[in-house]
Amino acid sequence: DYVTKPFVVTELSARIAALLRRARSAGPSASFSLGEVEVVPDEGTVRRAGEDVHCTRTEFRLLCELGANPGKVLSREHLLDRVWGYDYFGDGRLVDVHIRRLRTKVEDDPANPRHILTVRGMGYKLVL
Repeated sequence: DYVTKPFVVTELSARIAALLRRARSAGPSASFSLGEVEVVPDEGTVRRAGEDVHCTRTEFRLLCELGANPGKVLSREHLLDRVWGYDYFGDGRLVDVHIRRLRTKVEDDPANPRHILTVRGMGYKLVL
């Protein structure tokens, strides 16, 4: 990451904070299960009933971020920051689209999810 001149000190501070935050969370991650779906972050794999499930890099990072905080409601802004990066200035609905795609891959019934839940007005949470 780099900052071009001239730069604002607050922007530099925000970039440094984001890099430090990412470095702290870059340690080994524990695997977790969502029913018959097993997620192994260290291997970069998602398996459903022993079969590999193809997830895009973004979907996988989103699933791992939710898995690192089970039961905790994560806002769209938090997920945008952690998965897409602090400098992403797009629409928060991007998270909704990826959550919907992820549900089709890991939920038995994506229309009535049991693991990736929407908390209205707040964000999303993962229930193991």
